[in-house]
Amino acid sequence: MLNIDDIDRRILKELQRDAGQSLDTLGEAVHLSRNACWRRIRALEASGVIKGRVTLLDAAKLGLGLTVFMQIRTNAHAPDWLNTFKKATQDMPEILSVFRMSGDLDYLIRARVADMAGYDQLYQSLIRKVPLSDVSASFVMEEIKETTQLPI
Repeated sequence: MLNIDDIDRRILKELQRDAGQSLDTLGEAVHLSRNACWRRIRALEASGVIKGRVTLLDAAKLGLGLTVFMQIRTNAHAPDWLNTFKKATQDMPEILSVFRMSGDLDYLIRARVADMAGYDQLYQSLIRKVPLSDVSASFVMEEIKETTQLPI
């Protein structure tokens, strides 16, 4: 872990809340000049602490109202299979996250689709690209908390 001081933490908290705010506004919030903020942000970017800046969109308003978690089990654990699986999931824009898991479950996928028909298309596309032994899905009925902000 890098040496992050309290000022860096305040800057990171503010940027997580609103990465589009001006340097002047950020400086006021963290009690630094705009130039000092800019230098610290550049250093945080150079060190890889800040990986990028994004705009958060409302998925439902864009016709992607269904969140699905796909639980994947496979009998294949060879490097070639894993590379095929990685490529397949990375090439599917509906898939937002893929996690290799411990325990009974091999992989957990989080995806956004329009509806059940969209999920079926995603499922059919995935099983065409990579052999899987078991796929089950759970659908989000209510999103209680969703954040990208890390607890720093």
